[in-house]
Amino acid sequence: MKKRTALGLTVAAALALPVMAQERGGTMNFARYDGSRLIDPIYADRNPDIWMVGSLFDTLLRGSADGNSVEPGLAESFSVSDDGKTVVITLREGIKFADGSPMSGEDVVFSLDRARNGDLSPWAGLLGSIDSVSADGNAITISLKAPDPTILSMLATFNTAIVSRAVFEAAAGETDQDKSAAIFASASAGVGSGPFYLCGFEQGASMDFCANEHYWRLGTDGKPLPYLEGVHFEIIPDDATRILSLQAGEVDAAEFIPFSRVAELEADPNVDMQLYPSTRIIYSPINTRDTRADGSPNPLADVRVRQALNYGTNKEALIGVVLHGAGQPMSSPLMAKATQYAADLNPLYAYDMDKAKSLVAEAGLEQGTDVTLTTLAGSADDATIFAALQQMWAPLGINLVVEQVDGATRGAKNRSGEFDIHTYGWVNDVNDPSQVVGWLGYTPTAKAVGTGWENTEFNTLFEEAANEMDPEARKAKFARMQELYAEAAPLLFMYETPFAVALSTAVAGYVQTPLGNNIFDEATVSR
Repeated sequence: MKKRTALGLTVAAALALPVMAQERGGTMNFARYDGSRLIDPIYADRNPDIWMVGSLFDTLLRGSADGNSVEPGLAESFSVSDDGKTVVITLREGIKFADGSPMSGEDVVFSLDRARNGDLSPWAGLLGSIDSVSADGNAITISLKAPDPTILSMLATFNTAIVSRAVFEAAAGETDQDKSAAIFASASAGVGSGPFYLCGFEQGASMDFCANEHYWRLGTDGKPLPYLEGVHFEIIPDDATRILSLQAGEVDAAEFIPFSRVAELEADPNVDMQLYPSTRIIYSPINTRDTRADGSPNPLADVRVRQALNYGTNKEALIGVVLHGAGQPMSSPLMAKATQYAADLNPLYAYDMDKAKSLVAEAGLEQGTDVTLTTLAGSADDATIFAALQQMWAPLGINLVVEQVDGATRGAKNRSGEFDIHTYGWVNDVNDPSQVVGWLGYTPTAKAVGTGWENTEFNTLFEEAANEMDPEARKAKFARMQELYAEAAPLLFMYETPFAVALSTAVAGYVQTPLGNNIFDEATVSR
């Protein structure tokens, strides 16, 4: 990508450069593809909500820059007992919410109890190992039912962000949900301690963040972050309109740029086209059950046929026609490269038509076998994928037919097993492999992403990894799970995609993390 800063300066030359004052102030105008509905840590369940939580709320721990560990956030320090069943956290002194009120240990207890309440939060299971949370001043003790190797990662995850107990208890409404909605609608400072607070909101049209003057993190100039006075979000669902708004100078950034437009924007001298590494993978679950939903024999139940589909798919060609080259083939069968413990099995089913033909012959697949690919109606990417796979698999004797449905119907078919193959995708919500591996491979979670695939060794390893406190031993278990999954091929393993964001060249310091979170803490806009 262009506009990268060269790192070739010598130390002497760098020291000779004048010290530049940190630029502060101004509002960054950001064009979004969809609007937020409710940015509450425990209720956010859509990416447009989840990815905004970190701007308004802080967590006890923060993910490290490389994504492979955690570091202190609101916590000054943290430790795990030798038996792995107790986490002790010390809060930083002087932390305040955006309205200037002090944060206490009681706010932490209140927030974590909300987050682990299954009657309130769809994310409660991520904290299922917690038995109790207590506070003694700034000392927080989290007692676990059993050792949990994921607990530190979970304490750095959006759903465990700390909210003000006083603000919640004072809010209008009979239920927690009512109070949360009332706080969100009020668009005023107080409930969170993030770098910004929600100061304006018009459903489906716009949203505004204002700088939290009480934020605890400091910038390079020794003053509290953020550098910006605020961020204004315009909701512009149409891709072309978002791009036109950026090029016209009406906004400073536009997200979810179509990959077909990336090269064009890279060539624009007024645009800094960024492809941020992500944990987003695109794959297609394959029904592995012996029979289809209608009771007929399922040709995809034979592992050799599933392997043949993978060998017979030219992933590089798919990346070319769908992503216009802005992606890479999956190298782990279960997760993106940016995920902890991702194995590099590249090439994962490298294109080999001869191998694919040999496998379907061994399996005795009849020529002209019908296989249905269920896609999203109206999705240009899905339409392109179907056309490409139909052509690629024809030499294998497979007659690929399309079934176009809406998102809800596709999800229902996945859960019921009424499909042959369907398009799908994933972005991690937590900085730990347990979530994606549980979803894609562990049978009790979601029938191995609806495929019906079940492997006793895999399930046992997953359960063992859930209590394995030795990082190396845990990594070895995930490595074996990836080997088993790759061989069984319950998915068509396709590709990883980056997050494509186009910025004005006046913008610096904005980041989108591999989990998708939009980070404005250190962003600046030069007018």
